[in-house]
Amino acid sequence: MSGRDHAPAVLEVRGASKRFGGVVALDRVDCVVRGGEALAVVGENGAGKSTLMRILAGVLEPDDGVLLVDGEVARLRSVREAQRRGIALVHQELSLAENLDAAANIVLGREPRRLGILDRRAADRLAASALARVGLAVPPRTPVASLGVGARQLVEIARALSAEARTIILDEPTASLSRAEVDRLLALVAELRGRGTAVVLISHRLDEVLRAADRIMVLRDGRVRGELSRVEASRDKIVTLMVGREVAAVARRATSPGAARLSLRGLRTEAHPAVAVDLEVRAGEVLGIAGLVGSGRTELLETAFGVRRSRGGDVLLDGATLPAGDPRASARRGMALVPEDRARHGLFLPDPVRRNYSMAVLGRLASFGVLPARREVALADRLAAALSVRPADHARAAATLSGGNQQKVVLGRWIAAEPKVLLLDEPTRGVDVGARAEIHAIVRRLAAQGAAVLFASSELDEVRSLADRIACLREGEVTGILDASDAGEEALMRLMTAERAA
Repeated sequence: MSGRDHAPAVLEVRGASKRFGGVVALDRVDCVVRGGEALAVVGENGAGKSTLMRILAGVLEPDDGVLLVDGEVARLRSVREAQRRGIALVHQELSLAENLDAAANIVLGREPRRLGILDRRAADRLAASALARVGLAVPPRTPVASLGVGARQLVEIARALSAEARTIILDEPTASLSRAEVDRLLALVAELRGRGTAVVLISHRLDEVLRAADRIMVLRDGRVRGELSRVEASRDKIVTLMVGREVAAVARRATSPGAARLSLRGLRTEAHPAVAVDLEVRAGEVLGIAGLVGSGRTELLETAFGVRRSRGGDVLLDGATLPAGDPRASARRGMALVPEDRARHGLFLPDPVRRNYSMAVLGRLASFGVLPARREVALADRLAAALSVRPADHARAAATLSGGNQQKVVLGRWIAAEPKVLLLDEPTRGVDVGARAEIHAIVRRLAAQGAAVLFASSELDEVRSLADRIACLREGEVTGILDASDAGEEALMRLMTAERAA
């Protein structure tokens, strides 16, 4: 037993339950958060993790049970009230004001004033200090709208740090970060613990959980299934508690890819217009893209699909050139894109889940311009079962699903379209170990049916385990392509950091 086990509880819930309609999200959960401790809360998507965190942070009130702050019963009716009590939540799905710059977001609601007027210099100083602590090297007045997902995540964390919160809740904080940024964040967690701050960490990346957490609480189906100390925890023990079964890795199959299905010929992106990319993905093949933050992975996928205008070159599908900058034409010809930021670019959040599934196949489902509800429901039933989406309530808004289940819905929409080419940007971002294996199996199955799959991931383990071949990207340039069997981590890192050819 560590000294932290004796530290006072700064935040606690006793017997917390929460229901959404007929769905029980939490069932009599007890949770204790202690000062100077990093508590990891893990579980499959839909296990109740985010619901519990929202109760701790004042976003939701429990239907049953009590919440205690510093040992006293409290009722947190809003996020602002929780913040006044020293509790800050960094959401998985980012909640920044995109019309403001980084500094304005960091001090939002706590703006320094001088003679009643906003003191921009003081705000910039506070923001610069917070940004430096998270290792984000951007000027405080950088517009948030111009930042990528990983950088936005760091701005969210910087905002929590600047508030000097006594309890910081991090919901999937590393899902969009590079390896260097992850290392910096985990070091920051250790620094906060040393200063007596309580840190609650939700993560599907179990290696990071084992590195950072003093104690690990496992949820399954809304209930606490066990707690493990740092000393007794292992990946296998955590997974067993999470899913109640062993999770088998997707076996690599012997591939016999066919003709080139997707061809990029001299493609130049707006991010790296001086570099021309030549790449082919064959029918039945899964090609992974590995690269550090800023390498141009997302830009390449979005340019290939037509979301971004190219600066030259061609995209060919089955030998036919696609119109540049026309994602509708790409989709009509049989290409699909699952974007990195599902909340902003992948989902119609206020719409029901079944409508999100059917969006890509409305023409196929409709009769004389009318969409029969039974066809839409039948499609939703089939996809929810195939993808293990929970809860399987197709009438609820997509916004109410957990992050991992939202990812499955986006993937399911394009599976329904039976694409010839599937582009995936961070396909398992924020997805638990069980769902990750399921998604990998689905990708493999699509490839076995003749689709060409091109995906980008910041996780080298994912790239190595899922891809048949791996293309390494640095500053927009393909520095090498390796067969997965030859792609050791050291070899990949050499290519990802290689100097651009003269």
